[in-house]
Formats: sequence, structure tokens, C-alpha cells
Amino acid sequence: MSSVEAPLRAKSVSSQVNIPKTELEKASIRFAGDSGDGMQLTGTRFSATSVMAGNDVITFPDYPAEIRAPAGTLAGVSSFDLSISSNEIYTTADFLSVLVVMNPAALKMNLQDLEKGGILIINSDSFEENDLRKAEYSENPLESGELNDYRVVQIPITKLTLRAVEETGLSHRDGVRCKNFFSLGVVQWLFVRSLDQTRDWIEDKFKNKPEIAKANVLALQAGYNYAITTELFQARYNVPPAVLPSGEYRQITGNQAFSLGCVAASLRSGLSLLYSSYPITPASDILHELAQYKNFGVKTIQAEDEIAAMSSSIGSAFGGVLAVTGTSGPGLDLKSEAIGYAVMAELPVVVLNVQRGGPSTGLPTKAEQTDLLAAMYGRHGEAPVPVLAPATPGDCFYMVLEAFRLALKYMTPVIVLSDGGLANASEPWIIPDVDQLPDLTSNIHTDPENFSPSNRNPETLGRNWAIPGTPGLEHRLGGLEKDIVTGEINYEPENHEKMVLLRDEKIRRIVKDLPPLELIGPEKNELLVVTWGSVFGPAFSVINELQTEGYPVSMLHLRHLNPFQEKLGEVLRNFKKVLVPEMNLGQLSRLLRAEYLVDAISFSKLQGRPFLISEIRNRVLEFFD
Repeated sequence: MSSVEAPLRAKSVSSQVNIPKTELEKASIRFAGDSGDGMQLTGTRFSATSVMAGNDVITFPDYPAEIRAPAGTLAGVSSFDLSISSNEIYTTADFLSVLVVMNPAALKMNLQDLEKGGILIINSDSFEENDLRKAEYSENPLESGELNDYRVVQIPITKLTLRAVEETGLSHRDGVRCKNFFSLGVVQWLFVRSLDQTRDWIEDKFKNKPEIAKANVLALQAGYNYAITTELFQARYNVPPAVLPSGEYRQITGNQAFSLGCVAASLRSGLSLLYSSYPITPASDILHELAQYKNFGVKTIQAEDEIAAMSSSIGSAFGGVLAVTGTSGPGLDLKSEAIGYAVMAELPVVVLNVQRGGPSTGLPTKAEQTDLLAAMYGRHGEAPVPVLAPATPGDCFYMVLEAFRLALKYMTPVIVLSDGGLANASEPWIIPDVDQLPDLTSNIHTDPENFSPSNRNPETLGRNWAIPGTPGLEHRLGGLEKDIVTGEINYEPENHEKMVLLRDEKIRRIVKDLPPLELIGPEKNELLVVTWGSVFGPAFSVINELQTEGYPVSMLHLRHLNPFQEKLGEVLRNFKKVLVPEMNLGQLSRLLRAEYLVDAISFSKLQGRPFLISEIRNRVLEFFD
């Protein structure tokens, strides 16, 4: 994709027959425009078509932080990334092959991510003086020469869309809204995609609005035909089907995986589930998803605030229900007092925290990993809790099950740290066999003889879990310190210290219950890259490449962050250098330094955007210069 496109001119359909098809292993595409331009829908439909074509597909939608930013401004830009490949892929986070922009603001916000020589498709109708002013351009980029490094394809998308849908009689406003399907038609042609699947989806989606369905189909076909009949591109691109492990797949986002994980945990534990949360971006989708599963005994509460959400989860756990709550950003701060109460009461509550840019309201639609230390230490007193972090969107499902396993077995709250990158991104996910999932059956205490809520499992130190109202098992819990034997309120200094040490030891014992570390590469090497959360995708892609090229680098991804897995210190000390890329100012590297006295080198990114493959690759290569 390095040559410069010829000027646009009419060309007959027959002369297009001989346009060469170039086979690509992978392509990354972004649709970008105003928040009302339908870019999320456009990207989703192209993703669905690519999945049907057999490609491995990873997607990442990026939403504006402003709910109603003025149209055409930088604050209102919305985009949708997707990578399609003939091999298994792990991230969209790379330079783009194709960028489709609907206005100058979308161009300005996204051009830096397009590779040199990449294809830039522009809606030239939206580059009038007022459009440029709102995007803070002092001169028209279509004329200034700043796009000379790219293959620019200017299309009057708005005018052509209105012409295509004219026969439907739609208003000008409704007609313009079909322009996203025109651009989709162009890209479908470019990547040798059939329109049938998209056409069927449109007709089903708008079956009660036949004029809208017809207009969108006409716009889609018009974009496809325009690419055929004009000299827009010198080649078409084909990404062959990927060879993936056999199984039944679905496309899943991290938040959807969290939700299905909660449903599966309810089924595998035999307990009803209650999810209580206050709506907050980007965790709100978990509440929306779980509200659909009433037939599985799932109950949801939209609480009036974060404190109420956490408190109602504590109450439901006390009542013998599988309790889970979710939040993002400052919501974790507000839950912190009640999480401490759950630590003191020793109740199994799972907290799903979808991290976002901060502090305060910060960047509500953008991704960061800045809550690790808050999850570890963000409570007064000594209040340790297990902390987990999924690696991919699909892994969110399994980490919820792991969180409930630990919560029920050790009678403790558990925090799971996702982030905006995992929550909204999607990937193909093998639907698991429910019978093969972990058995979460909990040993709820039923014997009233010599019952005390402070009686403990000698192996895990988890206390008895009894259902209130059970005859002979009446008991009370609270936030005051308890006698280590009787469970009654006790203020004695020596008893308090014993209880602090007991609660700490309970969490430390979890280390014996964790899977072994899995190194990617040799156990001893020049460099070890340690990751957690959504950094897994771009880092794993880099390490695979570099190991193939012969570089002495290994990788370790951590999903259990408190406690760390056994022998982590030994593993770290087997490497001359340890690099920790993360979307914060070095929180994991700080923990590794403190715990194991190793020189863990932090590599930070705090832009509200995931690491690019190239960013991690370039940083790693600096160690071998």
C-alpha cells in the first residue's frame, strides 16, 4: 500500500474486472466521524461480515467523553477500530492500513495512527470553511500538502448518498444519516466482501421502517458501485480465512463476558445472583446485560449511588446470595468504606471495576490501569483483598468465575480489574461447555450444634457462612472488631492484632491455591516483559515477533495481582532486565520492586488509549541497541 493513487475519473464496470487482488495476512481499519455519524454501527457491520468470511477479528470502539459535544468538533469524534487477520490476533492496537473519516475533526484526531502510504478515505463534502473552523484547522488539509504521505481517496459521500436515496422520499436529514452505509459499501468492495449479509441485517433491523431499510440498502449498494465504476483504488485486498481452534464461537466484549461469567457462576454454585450497581461509564453495560437474564434467577438493582450498590451487595451476601457489584473510576473510591466493612464481616462479594482515565471524572470513556494501588490499599486499616485482572475480553468470563471461587472458598471480597480497553473491545470467543467450568458449590453451614460464625476452615481460614433465619444459626456481623474465638465484639489490643494477622494470613494462603506461572519464552533471558490487564494483547504480539527474530526476550502476564503467584520472585531474578509496560505511572512495577527487590523498569502510557504494538516493540528494542 505504498503507491500514490491516480486522480479520480470515471471508469467502466468492465474495465474493473482486471483490477488485481492483493492477499494480506492482516489489515487494520478505522471508521471515524462525528458521534452521530454511525461509525460504531458501520464498524460493527464490517466486523460481522469479516467474521462470516472466516477471519479472526478484534474490534475496539472509541467513544467521545462529551455526551453532546457540538457536531464537527474535536470533542465529538467517535471511532471504531477493527483488525482482520488470516491468523490468530490479540489486539487492534497497531498502525492503520485504512482510515475512513467523515469530517475534518475526525481527520485531525486520527491521522497520526495511519501508516505512511495507507489508504485515507475522506468525505470531501464536509470540508467547508465552517467544518474546518470547528476542527481548529487554519487551512484546508486537502490542499495544504499534509496528506502527501498517504493514498488519499476523496469522495463526495454526502451528495452521493442523498442522490442514492432520493427515490425513497426521505427528508434531507434522514437521507444524510445513511452516509455511513455508503462508506461501508466502499470498504466492502475494497476488501472483497459480499453485501448480502449486511443487506439482510439492514432489512431485518428496519423491518418496521421499510423506507429507512430501503434507503440504507440503496446507500450501501451505491458506495459499492461507486468503488467499481470509478478509479478509486489500484487494487482490492483479500484477507484469507483464519485457522482457529475448533469450536462454536461468538463475538464477545469484556463487559458481555463479565455478565455471562456472573450467570455461569450462579449456575455452577446453585445460588441465585444479585448484581447491584450505580450506572457509570464504562461499566454500565454489565448492568444492561445482566438485566436480560431474569430467567436464570439473576436479579439486578440500579442503586441510587455507589455506596448503596456496595451496601446492598453486602446485605445480599449476608443473606446467602451470590453478590456482585460493578463500577468504574471514582465509583471505586465511594465503595471503599463498604469494601472494608465486607473485609471485617468476611463476606463473599465480587467487585468488578472497569478502570477509566482519572482522577475524578477524568476521561470517562477512555482506558487506563490506574486503580491497581487503590484496589490493593485504598481502604483504611489493614483490609487486604484478592485482586485479579483479565487479559482479554473473553478472559473476563473466566476471571469472574475465579473471583467467585476465591470469594466463596476464603469468605472475602474480591476485586476484579478490567479497563475500558477490555470492556468495549471484542474478540471471537469459544463458547465453553458449562459442565467443564469450575464447581462453585459453597459449603453453606446448616448444623446448629456448637455454631459460631467465627468457626473457621483450618485450611483456608474462611469462616462459617450461615443463612440468617435458619433455626439455631442466628448470628450478627458488623464493622466492630470481634473476638477471635467467640465472634463477639472485642476491643482488647492483643485480640485486635491477632484478628488483623488472621485476616492477612487468610489472603496470603490463597497463593497455594493459584495456578503456576506461565512464561512465554525461556526461563532465563536478557529481558523479561511483565504485563497485566489489556496490555497483554499488544505485548504478546510483540514478543511473538521478536522471539521469531531471535531476540533474547521472554514475557510473563499476571492475572493474579494479590497475592502474587508462587515463585514470582525467583522468576524475576532469572532475568537481567525486567520491563513493565502499563497504562499508569508504574503501579505494578512499584509493587514488584517493593515485594521482590528487583529493578522493575516502568514503561508508562497515560493517553486514554491502549499501547500500540509498535510502541512496545520500539521500547523493547532499546535494550538491545
